[in-house]
Amino acid sequence: MTRRRARKILSLFKGKRIAVVGDLMLDEYVWGNVTRVSPEAPVPVVEVSSESVGLGGAANVAANLVCLGAEPVLFGVVGRDPQGKRLLRALDDAGIDRDGIFLESGRATTVKTRIIAHQQQVVRVDRESTTRVGRAVQKRLVAAVEGALGSVEAVIFEDYDKGVLTASVIRRIIESGRANGVIVAADPKFDHFFDYRGVNLFKPNQAETERVLGIKIESDEDLLVAGSQLLDLLGGASVLITRGERGMVLFQATGEATVIPTMAREIYDVSGAGDTTMAALTLALTAGGSIEEAAAIANHAAGIEVGKIGVVPVRYQELSRVLLDGGD
Repeated sequence: MTRRRARKILSLFKGKRIAVVGDLMLDEYVWGNVTRVSPEAPVPVVEVSSESVGLGGAANVAANLVCLGAEPVLFGVVGRDPQGKRLLRALDDAGIDRDGIFLESGRATTVKTRIIAHQQQVVRVDRESTTRVGRAVQKRLVAAVEGALGSVEAVIFEDYDKGVLTASVIRRIIESGRANGVIVAADPKFDHFFDYRGVNLFKPNQAETERVLGIKIESDEDLLVAGSQLLDLLGGASVLITRGERGMVLFQATGEATVIPTMAREIYDVSGAGDTTMAALTLALTAGGSIEEAAAIANHAAGIEVGKIGVVPVRYQELSRVLLDGGD
Protein backbone atom coordinates (compact mmCIF):
# COMPACT_ATOMS: atom_id res chain seq x y z
CA MET A 1 0.00 0.00 0.00
CA THR A 2 1.46 3.34 -1.03
CA ARG A 3 1.62 6.36 1.23
CA ARG A 4 -0.85 8.14 -1.06
CA ARG A 5 -3.33 5.30 -0.75
CA ALA A 6 -2.93 5.15 3.03
CA ARG A 7 -3.53 8.90 3.25
CA LYS A 8 -6.71 8.53 1.19
CA ILE A 9 -8.11 5.82 3.45
CA LEU A 10 -7.17 7.67 6.64
CA SER A 11 -8.81 10.85 5.34
CA LEU A 12 -12.15 9.04 5.25
CA PHE A 13 -12.05 7.81 8.86
CA LYS A 14 -13.63 10.93 10.31
CA GLY A 15 -17.30 10.67 11.17
CA LYS A 16 -17.77 7.02 10.16
CA ARG A 17 -20.57 5.55 12.29
CA ILE A 18 -19.92 2.01 13.46
CA ALA A 19 -22.05 -0.02 15.86
CA VAL A 20 -20.19 -2.01 18.51
CA VAL A 21 -22.06 -4.67 20.47
CA GLY A 22 -20.64 -6.98 23.10
CA ASP A 23 -19.11 -7.38 26.52
CA LEU A 24 -18.29 -4.16 28.34
CA MET A 25 -15.48 -4.04 30.89
CA LEU A 26 -13.99 -1.57 33.32
CA ASP A 27 -10.20 -1.69 33.52
CA GLU A 28 -8.64 -0.62 36.81
CA TYR A 29 -4.92 0.07 37.14
CA VAL A 30 -2.93 0.12 40.36
CA TRP A 31 0.50 1.62 39.71
CA GLY A 32 3.41 1.25 42.09
CA ASN A 33 6.89 0.00 42.84
CA VAL A 34 8.30 -3.20 44.30
CA THR A 35 11.12 -2.76 46.80
CA ARG A 36 10.81 -5.90 48.91
CA VAL A 37 9.35 -9.39 49.23
CA SER A 38 6.54 -10.04 51.69
CA PRO A 39 7.58 -11.79 54.93
CA GLU A 40 4.21 -13.60 54.85
CA ALA A 41 4.74 -15.38 51.52
CA PRO A 42 7.25 -15.34 48.64
CA VAL A 43 5.42 -12.58 46.77
CA PRO A 44 6.39 -8.98 45.94
CA VAL A 45 5.01 -6.09 47.96
CA VAL A 46 3.73 -3.33 45.68
CA GLU A 47 3.83 0.15 47.16
CA VAL A 48 0.99 1.97 45.41
CA SER A 49 1.72 5.37 43.91
CA SER A 50 -1.44 5.97 41.84
CA GLU A 51 -4.62 4.42 40.47
CA SER A 52 -6.55 4.94 37.24
CA VAL A 53 -9.42 3.47 35.23
CA GLY A 54 -9.98 2.74 31.55
CA LEU A 55 -12.40 1.04 29.18
CA GLY A 56 -12.11 -2.62 28.22
CA GLY A 57 -13.74 -5.12 25.88
CA ALA A 58 -16.36 -3.67 23.55
CA ALA A 59 -15.98 -0.33 25.32
CA ASN A 60 -12.29 -0.28 24.37
CA VAL A 61 -13.16 -0.95 20.73
CA ALA A 62 -15.47 2.06 20.90
CA ALA A 63 -12.74 4.14 22.57
CA ASN A 64 -10.31 3.23 19.77
CA LEU A 65 -12.88 4.23 17.16
CA VAL A 66 -13.34 7.62 18.84
CA CYS A 67 -9.58 8.18 18.96
CA LEU A 68 -9.33 7.27 15.26
CA GLY A 69 -11.96 9.85 14.34
CA ALA A 70 -15.05 7.64 14.01
CA GLU A 71 -18.40 7.83 15.80
CA PRO A 72 -19.12 4.53 17.57
CA VAL A 73 -22.62 3.53 18.59
CA LEU A 74 -22.08 1.25 21.58
CA PHE A 75 -24.43 -1.48 22.83
CA GLY A 76 -23.99 -3.69 25.88
CA VAL A 77 -25.06 -4.54 29.41
CA VAL A 78 -23.69 -3.59 32.82
CA GLY A 79 -24.84 -4.37 36.33
CA ARG A 80 -26.75 -2.03 38.60
CA ASP A 81 -23.70 -1.70 40.82
CA PRO A 82 -21.05 0.89 41.69
CA GLN A 83 -18.71 -0.58 39.07
CA GLY A 84 -21.37 -0.17 36.40
CA LYS A 85 -21.75 3.49 37.34
CA ARG A 86 -17.99 3.97 37.11
CA LEU A 87 -17.97 2.37 33.66
CA LEU A 88 -20.74 4.69 32.49
CA ARG A 89 -18.81 7.70 33.78
CA ALA A 90 -15.72 6.46 31.94
CA LEU A 91 -17.78 6.29 28.73
CA ASP A 92 -18.90 9.87 29.30
CA ASP A 93 -15.30 10.95 29.83
CA ALA A 94 -14.30 9.25 26.56
CA GLY A 95 -17.06 10.98 24.62
CA ILE A 96 -18.94 7.74 23.90
CA ASP A 97 -22.74 7.83 23.81
CA ARG A 98 -24.22 5.36 26.28
CA ASP A 99 -27.86 5.31 25.21
CA GLY A 100 -27.38 1.72 24.02
CA ILE A 101 -26.16 0.47 27.41
CA PHE A 102 -28.68 -1.51 29.44
CA LEU A 103 -28.63 -2.16 33.18
CA GLU A 104 -29.42 -5.54 34.71
CA SER A 105 -30.07 -6.01 38.40
CA GLY A 106 -28.13 -8.79 40.11
CA ARG A 107 -25.43 -8.77 37.48
CA ALA A 108 -21.82 -7.95 38.33
CA THR A 109 -20.17 -5.48 35.98
CA THR A 110 -16.94 -6.97 34.63
CA VAL A 111 -13.90 -5.35 36.25
CA LYS A 112 -10.28 -6.27 35.52
CA THR A 113 -7.77 -4.88 37.99
CA ARG A 114 -4.15 -4.85 36.87
CA ILE A 115 -1.37 -4.20 39.36
CA ILE A 116 1.65 -2.76 37.57
CA ALA A 117 5.12 -2.13 38.96
CA HIS A 118 8.24 -0.98 37.11
CA GLN A 119 6.32 -0.99 33.80
CA GLN A 120 5.38 -4.66 34.19
CA GLN A 121 2.09 -6.30 35.10
CA VAL A 122 2.46 -8.12 38.42
CA VAL A 123 -1.00 -9.68 38.64
CA ARG A 124 -4.52 -9.25 37.28
CA VAL A 125 -7.68 -9.69 39.35
CA ASP A 126 -10.99 -10.35 37.54
CA ARG A 127 -14.45 -9.74 39.01
CA GLU A 128 -17.28 -10.62 36.66
CA SER A 129 -20.45 -12.48 35.82
CA THR A 130 -20.49 -14.86 32.86
CA THR A 131 -24.14 -15.93 33.05
CA ARG A 132 -26.35 -15.07 30.11
CA VAL A 133 -28.26 -11.82 30.37
CA GLY A 134 -32.01 -12.20 30.81
CA ARG A 135 -34.32 -12.64 27.82
CA ALA A 136 -35.97 -9.26 28.36
CA VAL A 137 -32.61 -7.49 28.19
CA GLN A 138 -31.60 -9.56 25.15
CA LYS A 139 -34.73 -8.44 23.30
CA ARG A 140 -34.15 -4.78 24.18
CA LEU A 141 -30.52 -5.06 23.10
CA VAL A 142 -31.37 -6.58 19.72
CA ALA A 143 -34.12 -4.03 19.10
CA ALA A 144 -31.75 -1.17 19.88
CA VAL A 145 -29.04 -2.50 17.55
CA GLU A 146 -31.55 -3.13 14.75
CA GLY A 147 -32.85 0.41 15.18
CA ALA A 148 -29.36 1.79 14.58
CA LEU A 149 -28.43 -0.28 11.54
CA GLY A 150 -29.89 2.22 9.10
CA SER A 151 -27.46 4.90 10.26
CA VAL A 152 -24.19 2.92 10.53
CA GLU A 153 -21.80 1.44 7.98
CA ALA A 154 -20.66 -1.54 10.03
CA VAL A 155 -21.41 -3.52 13.14
CA ILE A 156 -18.71 -5.12 15.27
CA PHE A 157 -19.32 -8.05 17.61
CA GLU A 158 -16.84 -7.97 20.50
CA ASP A 159 -17.31 -11.28 22.30
CA TYR A 160 -15.52 -12.18 25.53
CA ASP A 161 -17.91 -14.96 26.64
CA LYS A 162 -19.38 -12.81 29.42
CA GLY A 163 -23.00 -13.60 28.61
CA VAL A 164 -24.18 -10.63 26.55
CA LEU A 165 -23.80 -12.18 23.09
CA THR A 166 -26.03 -15.25 23.04
CA ALA A 167 -26.64 -17.42 19.98
CA SER A 168 -30.04 -15.82 19.33
CA VAL A 169 -28.71 -12.26 19.76
CA ILE A 170 -25.84 -12.98 17.37
CA ARG A 171 -28.09 -14.58 14.76
CA ARG A 172 -30.65 -11.77 14.78
CA ILE A 173 -28.05 -9.02 14.46
CA ILE A 174 -26.15 -10.80 11.67
CA GLU A 175 -29.38 -11.26 9.70
CA SER A 176 -30.43 -7.65 10.22
CA GLY A 177 -26.97 -6.33 9.43
CA ARG A 178 -26.74 -8.22 6.17
CA ALA A 179 -30.28 -7.14 5.25
CA ASN A 180 -29.26 -3.51 5.79
CA GLY A 181 -26.11 -3.90 3.70
CA VAL A 182 -23.66 -3.05 6.47
CA ILE A 183 -20.29 -4.71 7.07
CA VAL A 184 -20.59 -7.30 9.84
CA ALA A 185 -17.37 -8.14 11.70
CA ALA A 186 -16.78 -10.47 14.64
CA ASP A 187 -14.04 -10.83 17.23
CA PRO A 188 -15.05 -14.21 18.73
CA LYS A 189 -14.28 -16.14 21.86
CA PHE A 190 -14.97 -19.82 22.46
CA ASP A 191 -18.63 -20.33 23.39
CA HIS A 192 -20.18 -18.95 20.20
CA PHE A 193 -17.26 -19.28 17.81
CA PHE A 194 -19.26 -20.77 14.95
CA ASP A 195 -22.47 -18.84 15.65
CA TYR A 196 -20.86 -16.04 13.64
CA ARG A 197 -21.37 -17.85 10.35
CA GLY A 198 -22.55 -15.25 7.84
CA VAL A 199 -20.36 -12.34 8.93
CA ASN A 200 -18.16 -10.55 6.42
CA LEU A 201 -15.07 -10.55 8.59
CA PHE A 202 -13.93 -12.93 11.34
CA LYS A 203 -10.92 -12.19 13.55
CA PRO A 204 -9.90 -14.94 15.99
CA ASN A 205 -6.46 -15.20 17.54
CA GLN A 206 -4.30 -18.29 17.16
CA ALA A 207 -5.07 -19.70 20.62
CA GLU A 208 -8.82 -19.47 20.00
CA THR A 209 -8.41 -21.10 16.59
CA GLU A 210 -6.36 -23.97 18.00
CA ARG A 211 -8.77 -24.70 20.82
CA VAL A 212 -11.93 -24.60 18.73
CA LEU A 213 -10.52 -26.67 15.86
CA GLY A 214 -8.75 -29.06 18.24
CA ILE A 215 -5.38 -28.64 16.56
CA LYS A 216 -1.94 -27.25 17.34
CA ILE A 217 -0.52 -24.74 14.87
CA GLU A 218 3.20 -25.46 14.76
CA SER A 219 4.04 -24.86 11.09
CA ASP A 220 2.98 -22.81 8.09
CA GLU A 221 1.19 -25.87 6.76
CA ASP A 222 -0.81 -26.20 10.00
CA LEU A 223 -1.78 -22.54 9.72
CA LEU A 224 -2.98 -22.94 6.13
CA VAL A 225 -5.06 -25.96 7.11
CA ALA A 226 -6.62 -24.02 10.00
CA GLY A 227 -7.45 -21.06 7.78
CA SER A 228 -9.00 -23.31 5.16
CA GLN A 229 -11.16 -25.03 7.77
CA LEU A 230 -12.40 -21.72 9.14
CA LEU A 231 -13.28 -20.47 5.66
CA ASP A 232 -15.34 -23.61 5.04
CA LEU A 233 -17.07 -23.49 8.43
CA LEU A 234 -17.87 -19.77 8.32
CA GLY A 235 -19.45 -19.62 4.90
CA GLY A 236 -17.17 -17.32 2.96
CA ALA A 237 -16.12 -14.73 5.53
CA SER A 238 -12.66 -13.25 5.27
CA VAL A 239 -10.66 -14.64 8.21
CA LEU A 240 -7.84 -12.76 9.92
CA ILE A 241 -5.94 -14.88 12.44
CA THR A 242 -3.84 -12.75 14.78
CA ARG A 243 -0.65 -14.35 16.12
CA GLY A 244 0.84 -11.90 18.61
CA GLU A 245 4.50 -11.17 17.93
CA ARG A 246 4.25 -13.25 14.73
CA GLY A 247 1.83 -10.83 13.12
CA MET A 248 -1.35 -11.87 11.29
CA VAL A 249 -2.49 -14.07 8.43
CA LEU A 250 -5.41 -13.11 6.20
CA PHE A 251 -7.44 -15.86 4.52
CA GLN A 252 -9.95 -15.03 1.79
CA ALA A 253 -12.71 -17.02 0.12
CA THR A 254 -10.61 -17.09 -3.06
CA GLY A 255 -8.19 -19.37 -1.21
CA GLU A 256 -5.51 -16.70 -1.03
CA ALA A 257 -3.50 -16.43 2.20
CA THR A 258 -1.53 -13.28 3.02
CA VAL A 259 1.10 -13.21 5.77
CA ILE A 260 1.35 -9.83 7.52
CA PRO A 261 4.47 -9.52 9.73
CA THR A 262 4.17 -7.64 13.01
CA MET A 263 4.93 -3.92 12.94
CA ALA A 264 5.66 -3.69 16.66
CA ARG A 265 9.08 -2.25 17.44
CA GLU A 266 8.88 -3.17 21.12
CA ILE A 267 6.25 -5.25 22.91
CA TYR A 268 5.48 -4.05 26.43
CA ASP A 269 1.88 -5.20 26.91
CA VAL A 270 -0.45 -7.09 24.55
CA SER A 271 -3.57 -6.09 26.53
CA GLY A 272 -6.11 -4.46 24.24
CA ALA A 273 -4.28 -5.23 21.00
CA GLY A 274 -7.16 -7.33 19.68
CA ASP A 275 -9.64 -4.52 20.35
CA THR A 276 -7.42 -2.02 18.55
CA THR A 277 -7.02 -4.40 15.60
CA MET A 278 -10.78 -4.83 15.32
CA ALA A 279 -11.47 -1.11 15.44
CA ALA A 280 -8.85 -0.15 12.85
CA LEU A 281 -9.68 -3.11 10.58
CA THR A 282 -13.39 -2.38 10.39
CA LEU A 283 -12.93 1.37 10.15
CA ALA A 284 -10.51 1.00 7.24
CA LEU A 285 -13.05 -1.18 5.41
CA THR A 286 -15.79 1.42 5.85
CA ALA A 287 -13.35 4.03 4.52
CA GLY A 288 -13.07 2.15 1.23
CA GLY A 289 -9.98 0.08 1.92
CA SER A 290 -9.69 -3.42 0.50
CA ILE A 291 -9.49 -6.27 3.00
CA GLU A 292 -5.72 -6.46 2.39
CA GLU A 293 -5.31 -2.72 2.98
CA ALA A 294 -7.52 -2.81 6.06
CA ALA A 295 -5.51 -5.70 7.52
CA ALA A 296 -2.25 -3.84 6.91
CA ILE A 297 -3.59 -0.71 8.62
CA ALA A 298 -4.90 -2.77 11.55
CA ASN A 299 -1.51 -4.44 11.88
CA HIS A 300 0.19 -1.05 12.20
CA ALA A 301 -2.38 0.02 14.80
CA ALA A 302 -1.78 -3.15 16.83
CA GLY A 303 1.96 -2.52 16.63
CA ILE A 304 1.44 0.86 18.25
CA GLU A 305 -0.85 -0.56 20.94
CA VAL A 306 1.52 -3.28 22.18
CA GLY A 307 4.19 -0.64 22.70
CA LYS A 308 2.05 0.91 25.46
CA ILE A 309 1.56 -0.18 29.05
CA GLY A 310 -2.06 -1.08 29.77
CA VAL A 311 -5.12 -0.85 27.54
CA VAL A 312 -4.68 2.52 25.84
CA PRO A 313 -6.50 3.46 22.60
CA VAL A 314 -4.46 4.29 19.51
CA ARG A 315 -4.94 7.83 18.25
CA TYR A 316 -5.40 8.95 14.65
CA GLN A 317 -2.22 11.03 14.80
CA GLU A 318 -0.17 8.03 15.95
CA LEU A 319 -1.48 5.78 13.19
CA SER A 320 -1.12 8.47 10.56
CA ARG A 321 2.48 9.15 11.56
CA VAL A 322 3.41 5.46 11.28
CA LEU A 323 1.60 4.85 7.99
CA LEU A 324 2.80 7.99 6.26
CA ASP A 325 6.43 7.80 7.38
CA GLY A 326 7.80 6.57 4.05
CA GLY A 327 6.33 5.03 0.94
CA ASP A 328 5.26 6.60 -2.36
